[in-house]
Amino acid sequence: MKKRNKKILTLFGTRPEIIKLAPIIREMEEREEGFQTVNVTSAQHTDLLYPFVRLFGIRLDHDLHVMVPKQTPNQVCARVLSLLEPILEKEQPDLILIQGDTTTALAGALAGFHLHIPVGHVEAGLRSGNPLSPFPEEMNRRLITQLATYHFVATARNRGTLLAEGVSAQRTFLTGNPVVDSLKMMLEKCSVSSTVACLLKRTLGLKRIVLTTHRRESFGEAMAENLKVLRSFVERHEDTALLFPVHPNPIVVDLARTLLGGCPRIHLIEPMNYDEFIVLLSHSWLIVSDSGGIQEEAPSLGKPLLILRENTERPEAVESSVARLVGGCAKRLGTMLEEVIEDGVWAKEISKTENPFGRGDSGRRIVDIISRVLRGDNDALQV
Repeated sequence: MKKRNKKILTLFGTRPEIIKLAPIIREMEEREEGFQTVNVTSAQHTDLLYPFVRLFGIRLDHDLHVMVPKQTPNQVCARVLSLLEPILEKEQPDLILIQGDTTTALAGALAGFHLHIPVGHVEAGLRSGNPLSPFPEEMNRRLITQLATYHFVATARNRGTLLAEGVSAQRTFLTGNPVVDSLKMMLEKCSVSSTVACLLKRTLGLKRIVLTTHRRESFGEAMAENLKVLRSFVERHEDTALLFPVHPNPIVVDLARTLLGGCPRIHLIEPMNYDEFIVLLSHSWLIVSDSGGIQEEAPSLGKPLLILRENTERPEAVESSVARLVGGCAKRLGTMLEEVIEDGVWAKEISKTENPFGRGDSGRRIVDIISRVLRGDNDALQV
């Protein structure tokens, strides 16, 4: 009797998750040996998620539609668990594949554990050292480690972290980060959209600072003070411009409009498609962000990055000299901005730096390992 293809259920709910899982899904679906793929979204992000699903051509088999206004992480987790369980019982996958540190990923790992289904965790082993920062992501990733069966890590440091925590070396695999795969694909295929072309024209000849900030721990006074510092810097330096794709969270929108509105060289723009955003980053002079994903994208683009956080679970970006950690002090942000513009050498040095997060072949490497472990190939456990 012919053996059935191994069934992989991939769960994602946010923009970063689909960006990093898309190369793996694509690789599984193109394999001659054949995987049966089941793609499930929680829709933890809504407006931000679906354009990326379309961009990467991902088929959605199940959409949980979990989000309602003002929902707490506990409520998201509970809804994903309750809605995912009947899908898992129906589909009976050989492996659940999750990515990162979202509430969706945590719920997927817990659901798999409850139903005795193996879980593969992409981008495993990240740690900030502070269980409350980033919140709730840092604790999510620690809990997922305890629930997952296979751990796909981006760097040797990530692997060392898991081994130090007692995770089996035979189930921990160094693969690089598939965000580099997606980034390379976008740079090869995307063209400059009318939106980006207009922004580039309006800021021609200026040093472009691209800002993103949306993390929960940045809300309130910390974000407000950072925005004030950035506005003051742009107003003092007439050769600079600030480009800010504003996250749709009402807190971020209100602060951006109040503190950054009315300055002709500050451009508040709607959230962008990934390909548009990558093109914009590629034309930047400096990136300022509290995003984890951008810490992986900046090295691929050879762009300097100031990290608006007190710590980072991606110290490789700092160690490679691509990024500098600002900390929680807006005054320090102002000092570092002045240092960057006075120095003028940092960006030139960064363009020669090797990307610490991979070579753009992580999707293939992860699927190679999944293929071997699911067919019982003991050699896979030596990777």
